[in-house]
Amino acid sequence: MEAKNILFGTLTMPYILEQLEYMLRIVAAGFLGFMIGYERKNRNKAAGIRTHAIVAIGSALIMVVSKYGFADIPNSDGTRIAAQVVSGVGFLGAGVIFVRNNLVNGLTTAAGVWATAGVGLALGAGQYIVGILTTVLIVTMQTLTHRITYFSQKASYGYLHMTIARNPGAINQMEDFLQAEGIEISSIKVVKKREEIKLEFEVVYPPGFDRGILLTHLAEQESVVAVSE
Repeated sequence: MEAKNILFGTLTMPYILEQLEYMLRIVAAGFLGFMIGYERKNRNKAAGIRTHAIVAIGSALIMVVSKYGFADIPNSDGTRIAAQVVSGVGFLGAGVIFVRNNLVNGLTTAAGVWATAGVGLALGAGQYIVGILTTVLIVTMQTLTHRITYFSQKASYGYLHMTIARNPGAINQMEDFLQAEGIEISSIKVVKKREEIKLEFEVVYPPGFDRGILLTHLAEQESVVAVSE
């Protein structure tokens, strides 16, 4: 009964308005993280919109908890515990990030684990509204970015193997062609023969890129003898 009175005794109008003001900070941070992630996505980086947005949301949440969540214990430094949780969960999140076939996986999951720790800190500090609304914000953002095709697409890595006729400037022409298609070239291997040049490009494809159309366009080039992935 006493615990119930403590809970509902805090839910006064000034308290609710204060919590909503904190929530505004978190939403603003999430929006800015979204913008940063959008720029990263357009540059074909592994950490994109969702990862940056979640990290921004989680950071703002933990800052609010650290600064305002321990007002009821003025003679104690509760922020030390919060700081240890942040660093500890960071190592936990690193365990779900892995690289396979040049693709980075698990970044968003790791960011989600980290932000979830912030939600736990908020509830543990008694900031019910901030913790609950932040959870709704993260889940909504995740759901929308998964359902909207553009946001759910990621840059992908791959290899292009070509045999082209040995003409002056042939390699530079092929590089220019790929870059004009929006493809980023990470590395290139060249083997020159008497009449042909064998090329192996390590490339980064933009989000949603149609590789089949690219292979068709390459095969139609007069200088291309053979092309494959």
